[in-house]
Amino acid sequence: MTVEGATEVDVVVIGAGQAGLSAAYHLRRRGFAPFDGFVVLDADQAPGGAWAHRAPSLRMATVHGFHDLPDFELPPADPGAPAREVVPGYFAAYEARHALPVVRPARVGAVHSTGDRLLVESTAGSWSARALINATGTWTRPFLPHYPGHFGGRQLHYADYREPASFAGQKVAVVGGGASAIQLLAELGEVAETVWVTRREPAFRDGPFSPEAGRAAVALVEERVRQGLPVRSVVSVTGLGPSVALQRARELGVLQRHPMFDHLTEHGIAWGSEETPVDAIIWATGFRPEVSHLTPLGLREPGGGIRLDGTQAVADPRVHLVGYGPSASTIGANRAGRAAVNGLVKLIGTPVLQPG
Repeated sequence: MTVEGATEVDVVVIGAGQAGLSAAYHLRRRGFAPFDGFVVLDADQAPGGAWAHRAPSLRMATVHGFHDLPDFELPPADPGAPAREVVPGYFAAYEARHALPVVRPARVGAVHSTGDRLLVESTAGSWSARALINATGTWTRPFLPHYPGHFGGRQLHYADYREPASFAGQKVAVVGGGASAIQLLAELGEVAETVWVTRREPAFRDGPFSPEAGRAAVALVEERVRQGLPVRSVVSVTGLGPSVALQRARELGVLQRHPMFDHLTEHGIAWGSEETPVDAIIWATGFRPEVSHLTPLGLREPGGGIRLDGTQAVADPRVHLVGYGPSASTIGANRAGRAAVNGLVKLIGTPVLQPG
């Protein structure tokens, strides 16, 4: 079905982060022509995806794992360089190197089914596509759990954290048991007193993470996705492995974990009648997938998640999700981009729209 005013393409990719760029690369390799065969819609003003929004204090030396995009290695970088500068620069070079058709800023508001095609509505116009690869990640949906009570001090999510200097001399509660919390403890421990709080006992992993263990961890996340349950991060099942940040946090003696408090007070956090005053609370409590624009397609299962077969949405085989669930890591995003393109080629065949 032709939609008046919409640009027709074979495939729309939403998001130009690691997963989106990987998918775009593989679309070109399979013969989809830029702008005629496929287009990448990115909400940001410039390349970089979530990396462009990371804290300036996050340096390349403390990045928690990064894998090169296909067919272009990340050039050697100064370990002390801000990741929010190095990685976006690499993404920009990648887009140019492979002449990827990225349109930005193009924030997608909704995706609708219109007969045998999908209508993708964005702030930069509408596209009518035969298939869709969603690569919107999680960074724009920070998760803030609710706890009873009211805290009168400063509260922020890890997504809004910038540098430790603004917390110098203060007492800061860091909430969360993942790599982001460890980064915060390693930085804040230099200038502030910290209180580390987690819902579960942190699982520290010594030594390298074997390929077998990695596959087993990913399989646990994949199983939830196959059942249509809300996704868990891969890190939640792999544990905390060796890192520069973890080593520094140990040296500073800031890894004394406390169980989760049960309510907030005006001046701090409390376990029953036992209160600990703090000046600030930083919630390193993770993110949720940004898939609200897919709501009109009715992809969610009763369990609350989107059920996938590999990267393909079971409720609508024209839709693939990459950077979702088991492919939320950088290496997983690369593999998922290739898998999604292979899957949609089986569904829609070779490109039908040619340049000119």
